[in-house]
Amino acid sequence: MVMVKNTYRQVKDERGFTLIELMIVVAIIGILAAIAYPSYQGYIERGHRADTMSELQNIAATIESRKLAQGQYSNALLTGLGGNFPQSNSLYTISFDPDPLTSQWTITAKPINGNRMKSDGTLTLNYQGLKCRDSACGTGSEWR
Repeated sequence: MVMVKNTYRQVKDERGFTLIELMIVVAIIGILAAIAYPSYQGYIERGHRADTMSELQNIAATIESRKLAQGQYSNALLTGLGGNFPQSNSLYTISFDPDPLTSQWTITAKPINGNRMKSDGTLTLNYQGLKCRDSACGTGSEWR
């Protein structure tokens, strides 16, 4: 018995992905992005708010240290403080009350219209350390 060797082989080329497989991957990525993006935006806004809160506390410390050096409260203590924050990509306008400055001062950071923080609410810090975000006030986590 003689065996004949089959020299012709059928090779099925199975490299690559089918269109269905690619569509499934795109759908999964889309679902993950739809869930993750709002979370990411909230994280970014909390970071900007934390930077502004830190800046308000730094300004308060500067006001008090300048007052100790000068011996009284005056608008001269506010030199170089306030204006838009951060300076490179302004999100808040920082202002002071009352004018002229007295021992019962308040620092206000108001969101600038037309940027990502526009609906964040006004942040304030006063001479007693009272923090407010819109109408919620206290000395704890009101700025969160």
